[in-house]
Amino acid sequence: MASSDVMRGRMRPLVTEVGLLAVLFAFYKWGRALFDHGPAEAMANAARLWEFQRSWLPSEVDFQQWALGWDQTAFLANVYYVGMHFPGTALLLVWLYVRHRPSYGRVRNQLVALTAAGLVVHVLFPLAPPRLAHIGAVDTMLTVGPSAYPPEADGIANQYAAMPSLHIGWAILVAVTVVRVSRSRWRWVIAMHAPVTVLVVVVTANHYWTDGLVAAALLAGAMALVSVAEQVRRGDVLAAGAHAPRSSGRPGGPVPRAARPVQAAGDGRLDHLHERDGDREYAPGADAPAREDLVPA
Repeated sequence: MASSDVMRGRMRPLVTEVGLLAVLFAFYKWGRALFDHGPAEAMANAARLWEFQRSWLPSEVDFQQWALGWDQTAFLANVYYVGMHFPGTALLLVWLYVRHRPSYGRVRNQLVALTAAGLVVHVLFPLAPPRLAHIGAVDTMLTVGPSAYPPEADGIANQYAAMPSLHIGWAILVAVTVVRVSRSRWRWVIAMHAPVTVLVVVVTANHYWTDGLVAAALLAGAMALVSVAEQVRRGDVLAAGAHAPRSSGRPGGPVPRAARPVQAAGDGRLDHLHERDGDREYAPGADAPAREDLVPA
């Protein structure tokens, strides 16, 4: 087979994955814009949510005012909000695809399930973010920048879809996946992406605390759903294998076991080797032990 054919064969799954994720992302953006209910219902929901959570959660406005007491806080929070959401999640998927392929499909499915659930909530419960809800929050993206919603995006981006916060949901997925999959000491640094994102979305007045709680709950549900689906699929594969006809070396006879070398009389070396190695067999395609794979330790 020509080397170009081999390269095309290796690239085809990657191109398929990139195309699938691009289509899903475009559908999500289109769905959010298509089901934009306008500000009236979103503002009413914001007033009800603000009243509901005031008795049991800290005030987002008070927290923002405290955080903005430091110079450059608003600018840095805006940069993180705009610059880390999509790139950070994309880097996670690339890292999994290249270094931990067995984990890639599961995390991709969790991401898709979480995003789909988020879109459903956007449609059923439009919500104005704190910066647009007239509760005293400062719109840092408007006053300082950079903004995730520039004027040219008017009519394209739905700004009244604060519930749930997919910024937080995706960030928690990144953190959980890196901690589970990697063995590098730096995985805990990457995991800080989740709590930093929680603070950033409140400092920028793009989300309420409740938006993050709902996103975390949806992520837990997405993980459970994907896990159940994997178990069902694994059970179907095992059942199919159990009912498959078995071939043997001779008609009607059992499959002969591999013969072992016969030890010569008085020679204990072979037994010593078996005891040391434990007659271990490694399944083809088994994952190698995890390595320091984020950055060199």
